[in-house]
Amino acid sequence: MKKLLWILLAMTCAATVFAQTPYAVLKDFSGTVEIKAAGKDWVPATKGIAMEKNMSISTGFKSTATLTVGNSTLTVSALTRMTLEEFVNSKDEKVDLSVQSGRIHADVTPPAGGRTEFTVRSPSATASVRGTSFDFGPGFISVTQGSVVFTGKNGSRFLVPAGGHSIVNDRTGQARSPAEGIAAALSPPLPAGVDSEAAPTSSRTPDSVNIELTWVE
Repeated sequence: MKKLLWILLAMTCAATVFAQTPYAVLKDFSGTVEIKAAGKDWVPATKGIAMEKNMSISTGFKSTATLTVGNSTLTVSALTRMTLEEFVNSKDEKVDLSVQSGRIHADVTPPAGGRTEFTVRSPSATASVRGTSFDFGPGFISVTQGSVVFTGKNGSRFLVPAGGHSIVNDRTGQARSPAEGIAAALSPPLPAGVDSEAAPTSSRTPDSVNIELTWVE
């Protein structure tokens, strides 16, 4: 009987510790970083603060921040604004982020014995992954490990593999295939006086809102 009571007590303590463990935490930052809870004002960030649902983070010039979200790690680049819209901490994790501006790098790691449904959105594109590493911002994605389903604003979808890139046309919302994304990023700028609409597609520069690709050798 006493043994059973000790087991129940241990299980209760473990459940309490798990419930109190912050799911998303601001582990480190440099420069000017602010956070904002839903309905509140922006305040200076502090290391170790728990990032709750619908809380936003903003980085200033030459500033970065590192967050852990469940088993995954996010690196928030300078001049970025991001919101943690939804996260579920369980055997199967669910993370939903919104990047309004700037750029993030995500290392997505599923929990042991489970999986992670990880979605990042911007005004022009959505990236959905289950365990990978990538850079993402409004209108672009660059994958360094695993693969990502990249969806343009108009619903066009491509599977971007490791070493692949894709960008979105900000006028049409069309996501380019990984091969087209690389070709477009490598296209030289048009000569002065040349009408971009009349130029052939192969010689036009990308129309993405924010084209910032990470090249992988």
